[in-house]
Amino acid sequence: MPHFGLMDSAALGPERAALLRARLHMRGGKRRLRQGKISAGIAAIYDALTSAMEWFCASADRRSRVRGAPGDFLDDRSLYAALVRSGILDGTFDFNLFRQVVDRALEAEIAVKDTSGIVEGVESVLSQLGVLPFDEGDLPPEDPSTL
Repeated sequence: MPHFGLMDSAALGPERAALLRARLHMRGGKRRLRQGKISAGIAAIYDALTSAMEWFCASADRRSRVRGAPGDFLDDRSLYAALVRSGILDGTFDFNLFRQVVDRALEAEIAVKDTSGIVEGVESVLSQLGVLPFDEGDLPPEDPSTL
């Protein structure tokens, strides 16, 4: 995965680690898509999305804006729905359709001619959460050997 060897989660703590992981995986996922590694790119971008949602809820201040009890967010779908229900996300991104694409990508290499809609949709969600934009110079340099 795009964060291997580039961050120490224990030293960063859960909130900062989730933010860095989201950014590293978005950057790495886009690179993999450009390289034609569609399934790996989609998986990395999905991890960026889930890490961004985890980051948002890692802060008590931000978490207080999400309607529902922490036990309501047992999986990524319910957390996404809660973020939409709470008005934090606008709900225009089709999370369930994206999950279907991710599930197919995890089973086998998939051929998608145009992934721009996926990238734009996830970038929109990450922007609404406050994960994007960021300065690439703040991230550790990429390690192409991670895949």
